[in-house]
Amino acid sequence: MSVVISETLAGARALPPPENLLGAWAASAALVYCRDWEGRVLAGNQSFARKFGCAIHDLAGRPVAALLHQDDMPALVAANAELAREPFRTSCETRWLTPQGWRWIAWEETAVSDGRGGWLGVRSVGHDITRQRVTEEQYFKLSRAVEQSPVAMVITDAEGSPQYVNAKFTEATGYTLEQLLDDGVEVLREGHPSEKSFQDFWTAVQEGREWRGELARDRPDGKKVWESVQVSCMRNPAGEITHLLCLREDITSRKTLEDQLRQAQKMESLGTLAGGIAHDFNNIIAVINGYAEFALLNPGDAALLQKCMREIKKASQRASGLVRQILTFSRKAEVRFAPLDLNQLTRELVALLAETFPRNLIFNFVLEENLPPLLADQNQLQQVILNLCVNARDAMPSGGSLTIATTRVEGSAVPAAVVGGRACACLAVTDTGTGMPPEVRARIFEPFYTTKAVNKGTGLGLAVVYGIVASHEGTIEVESEPGVGSTFKVYLPLADSAVSPPTVMRAGDFPGGTEALLIVDDEAPLRLLLEAALTRKGYKVASAQDGLEAIERIANPDMPLDAVLLDLNMPGANGIEVFRVIKATRPSAKVLVLTGHLTPEARGEFERMGQNHFVKKPYTLDELGRALRAVLEGAAAEK
Repeated sequence: MSVVISETLAGARALPPPENLLGAWAASAALVYCRDWEGRVLAGNQSFARKFGCAIHDLAGRPVAALLHQDDMPALVAANAELAREPFRTSCETRWLTPQGWRWIAWEETAVSDGRGGWLGVRSVGHDITRQRVTEEQYFKLSRAVEQSPVAMVITDAEGSPQYVNAKFTEATGYTLEQLLDDGVEVLREGHPSEKSFQDFWTAVQEGREWRGELARDRPDGKKVWESVQVSCMRNPAGEITHLLCLREDITSRKTLEDQLRQAQKMESLGTLAGGIAHDFNNIIAVINGYAEFALLNPGDAALLQKCMREIKKASQRASGLVRQILTFSRKAEVRFAPLDLNQLTRELVALLAETFPRNLIFNFVLEENLPPLLADQNQLQQVILNLCVNARDAMPSGGSLTIATTRVEGSAVPAAVVGGRACACLAVTDTGTGMPPEVRARIFEPFYTTKAVNKGTGLGLAVVYGIVASHEGTIEVESEPGVGSTFKVYLPLADSAVSPPTVMRAGDFPGGTEALLIVDDEAPLRLLLEAALTRKGYKVASAQDGLEAIERIANPDMPLDAVLLDLNMPGANGIEVFRVIKATRPSAKVLVLTGHLTPEARGEFERMGQNHFVKKPYTLDELGRALRAVLEGAAAEK
């Protein structure tokens, strides 16, 4: 059959009635209409008329262009060209204007014959596919968003086996989905510091709860990466958990900045303490010199000598406490959570601050007795108390009253921001200073925000306080009124009742032994003191004045050796190098490391080699003797 479709109908030829043009489609629920080759509607069924909000008899003669989206006109022209060729059928999807707005309609179109070799027009049968098109567009946008997201994404099944990873995940970790499947990588376990941490996480997601946390993992190049991790459940229509969605965002830069902020603030805090520490040290030195001189002038008075020695020992213990304070604020201390007496910590630190602060400031204590211990890092809580007290001092340039209070808070009184709603200890620092207006109060925890004059503060103090409190799963609240003063309330969860404070050994005559010891220390007076004290207790004692001499003695097979008292910082060879020799040549010998400055790096190196016994200088003979005995008796038990 050869026909030119573009020819219009002869003017003399009459069109058949609509029911003949539509045929069996007249009563169809589908959208059906017929058009001529000039783009005018010839007829439409009831469904078509209803879709466009008009009566059937009003359809004839309407231009299709008035209903069709102008961007889809080329599709209509292309359809006509397609209908000019066998099999005289085509399909397209175009947008049409209806009373409900623009709708996507999928059309199946057929050229309609007049039965005598001529063509009357085109019959189109359509279905509204708007919802399907919108869904497809949303799916496309969502898939692009997931694939191009700056956050690493992992989708696993309900058991944690990976099913999908996006491009950012592959970029951040180096793993492709195929590698995860082939190598059996437990992608949800990565970064958890312990099995308990992972089990707590897994319990939460299995119960359908969202889990958030910050985890550290090692990159393929060996560098540590901190990530903010969020895991949530994906459910089917029945509410069953079918998959887990894990989002991982690199926060290494933020964590590095936090560490730098804290370290910078520590150094600022050290300056605040310097005056009081210098004052105290001068007093301590005066006490030691005075009693030592008094004892030398009266060598025959035994009672007086004993009293002088007791006072000298008290002064030296006070000096060692001040040294610990300096180290706390001047170096990067290892973060260690342990049971902590908040009242005792507050009394000790505020007593030190009282030496530094102006005399027109009055300190008041309202401490709740028998307050249970916190599970906290002592170094960081010292920063919290110090910063709040310094902030209060600066708010009272003309003097005033500074009140430090502690209370126990339980039940409904616990702020909602406290993780888990656990019972808390509340540390409140109240001043009678200038106070703050609302706009200042709203910004005080922002890093580098300060209302102080130039060179009077960095604006880091309260930002550091906020970060420390948050890391302890607590919260901080501020009450302030201009001209009245301010109160900072720090809420910190109490330690689990199953966790008890470390036992403090009572001073006394420490037990002796008969084992062979080697004392390694480059400080001659201290080495001679240990030799004399331990020899009196029955031990067989040898000594070395530096690391190289210690290695020579350890390498001598004829020298009996049960334990080594090992200094860390020495000339020749340091304590770590000596320890390696001990492990290689005397693996059965026990080691007690004695040091006044054990960095986290040095501790980590010792622990990797299996060494876990340390005593911090300055120590008492009683502390050292008991620690030595514990190490030796532990060795005996292992045998």
